[in-house]
Amino acid sequence: MNARPVSLDDKYRQAGGEIYLSGMQALVRLLLEQARHDRAQGLATGGFVSGYRGSPIGGFDRELWRAQALLDEHGIRFSPGLNEELAATACWGTQQVPMFPQPRVAGVFALWYAKNPGVDRAMDAIKHGSHAGSSPLGGVLVVAGDDHLAKSSAFGHQSEYEFVDCLMPVLAPADIAEIIEYGLAGWALSRYSGAWTGLKLAGSICESSATVGVPAPRDWPRPAFAFPPDGPHLRWPDDPAAMEQRAKSVRLPAAQAFVLPPSSPQA
Repeated sequence: MNARPVSLDDKYRQAGGEIYLSGMQALVRLLLEQARHDRAQGLATGGFVSGYRGSPIGGFDRELWRAQALLDEHGIRFSPGLNEELAATACWGTQQVPMFPQPRVAGVFALWYAKNPGVDRAMDAIKHGSHAGSSPLGGVLVVAGDDHLAKSSAFGHQSEYEFVDCLMPVLAPADIAEIIEYGLAGWALSRYSGAWTGLKLAGSICESSATVGVPAPRDWPRPAFAFPPDGPHLRWPDDPAAMEQRAKSVRLPAAQAFVLPPSSPQA
């Protein structure tokens, strides 16, 4: 038997086969996969991560620091937030990059993270960012660590109702492999519909490890949808009433069209 050389970086660098990683490492791999996918498509994008630590997602920043060289290599900037709302505001700002003259990248895919009480704290910033929308080659993934069993919290909590209140579609991975799969789908959904997308992570997933298959490159569908002439994405200036109407009447129906094939019954 010939043993192949292995490295602790295989969980981030290996192009195929199976890898072993934790829930927080899966989020790092997710960022790298998005950057690689965009490069393969010839898209000049950058990545941005900001948030605030807290169990069950408390180890994410540690894994990001450990992978700093890889993040730099893939054009991904990690800037931990002073608090949750400032981190969410920074992610909102990344979607405005294409509106500036001569931007260095065509769009920035952003990831915000916190535990559920951090979602509570940052609701104003998340709601404003969600109503403003995402950019066509950017997208925002809002990752919430939910502690249903109150393992490290004063009481159990869950975040999807807050995401719904912010007029955001919500994805809920059931295992570590789906963190990567659903995360990539979330950014594709955000770019297509203009909506910020919530990613709900249960504590049992965040704090576990597993052997998973490296995701194969995938082109996400762009179903036919009757977008208005000015599109669903962020713009400036924007009228408050038009902003809310766009979030309710354009982005959410577009998100449904993205995830449901035409022959599927409507949820």
